[in-house]
Amino acid sequence: MATLKDFRNNVKPNWCPGCGDFSVQASIQRAAANVGLEPEQLAIVSGIGCSGRISGYVNCYGFHGIHGRSLPIAQGLKMANRELTVLASGGDGDGFAIGMGHTVHAIRRNIDMTYIVMDNQIYGLTKGQTSPRSSEGFKTKSTPSGSIETALAPLEMALAAGATFVAQSFSSNLKQLTHIIEEGMKHQGFSLINVFSPCVTFNKVNTYDWFKENIIDLEEIPDYDSSNRVMAMTKLMETGGMLTGIIYQDKVKPSYENLVPGFKEEGLSKQDMKISQADFDKLVAEFR
Repeated sequence: MATLKDFRNNVKPNWCPGCGDFSVQASIQRAAANVGLEPEQLAIVSGIGCSGRISGYVNCYGFHGIHGRSLPIAQGLKMANRELTVLASGGDGDGFAIGMGHTVHAIRRNIDMTYIVMDNQIYGLTKGQTSPRSSEGFKTKSTPSGSIETALAPLEMALAAGATFVAQSFSSNLKQLTHIIEEGMKHQGFSLINVFSPCVTFNKVNTYDWFKENIIDLEEIPDYDSSNRVMAMTKLMETGGMLTGIIYQDKVKPSYENLVPGFKEEGLSKQDMKISQADFDKLVAEFR
């Protein structure tokens, strides 16, 4: 059985010292080992941005896609080989700006995969501009007088789009984050995990101390029911989206793959892809 070390490689991350993404990487590696995966059973697809580098830092299959397009690539990968455990990853700009259309439709489609968003409320790789997650009044190089836009509420959006697994964690809470990723991997459907991952270089507002002061752990809320969608939405709205933990999970709704008629359990790589001459001639005849 694979251990944490088996998911490590010799590529040294070049994130800024103190970046929250280090903890996300470590949590993914720990979660993969804890659920009993081997490196060849895991694939990570990433987009563009600081977080996009993560697909090359874990010893498994990796694909570094283009900006905002990790989800369509990851969904195609899962449909081609449903035996793989597929993770997509990106930042709040990657997933909630240029990639928002893909995010919404991946959520409602409910393919069996996990999407981890490293949310630092800023564009880090391009040296500090306002993102869809930046709060009103947030001052950056692109909004020197302060942002006049409303910050996106991604978890409320996910619930409205029909998500079957919605969770949030903080990069400093390695134990909780690892557990949430494990549960996301095991969930039969699309799992959205938003991770507060502070940018220590460009975001001097949403710092580690700021998150520690504002986060509300679901364990502190008595009688919380993660299967109650209305309760999940209500608590998110009451807390301004600062909840951490598994916020909502629907264990009943089948995944996309299980609704496709005749979709085989085995991956394409193990299927006989040959076509008979008769079937080939029939297909060609349709284009004459």
